[in-house]
Amino acid sequence: MLQRPTENEYPEYYQPYIKLVPNGEVVQILQDNLLAVVNLFKGLSEEEANHRYAPGKWSVKEVLGHIIDTERIMTYRLLRVSRGDQTPLAGFNETDYVEAAQTHNLSMEAILEDFKATRNATITLIQNIPAGAWVNIGNANGMEITTKAIAYIIVGHEMHHRKIVEERYLKR
Repeated sequence: MLQRPTENEYPEYYQPYIKLVPNGEVVQILQDNLLAVVNLFKGLSEEEANHRYAPGKWSVKEVLGHIIDTERIMTYRLLRVSRGDQTPLAGFNETDYVEAAQTHNLSMEAILEDFKATRNATITLIQNIPAGAWVNIGNANGMEITTKAIAYIIVGHEMHHRKIVEERYLKR
């Protein structure tokens, strides 16, 4: 079982995400969360999917698109760091990505299919990372980070945004 990363393995601003990850096997948590996300978002009407809980906030579709984009970027970082690549990896502006994705033009079904494909690719990557590579250190956005920390950030980031959707958008 992959051990929780220590605070010296990642930038401090990722701590809230990592703290959200429950104890257990990361792959199983990712699989369970895949089902939780699908169950939360499936069957939403267009009105619900385009809902913003406040002016200037992302719509439900945009939040899910953001989860997907971030998971792809973090999984790319996971691949590079796990392979021992020492090339510094650039940061990204999440607002620019959300605007450029234009998820408002997509159906929720299409966005969910994209999430499932992305999550399944994340799972297979994590399942196949060699044991010794979990402690590799890379540089992302000008900060040092380990392979293990990136895996936990992927899990916690999605959980963070799913909680916001549940509490602020759908209030079910």
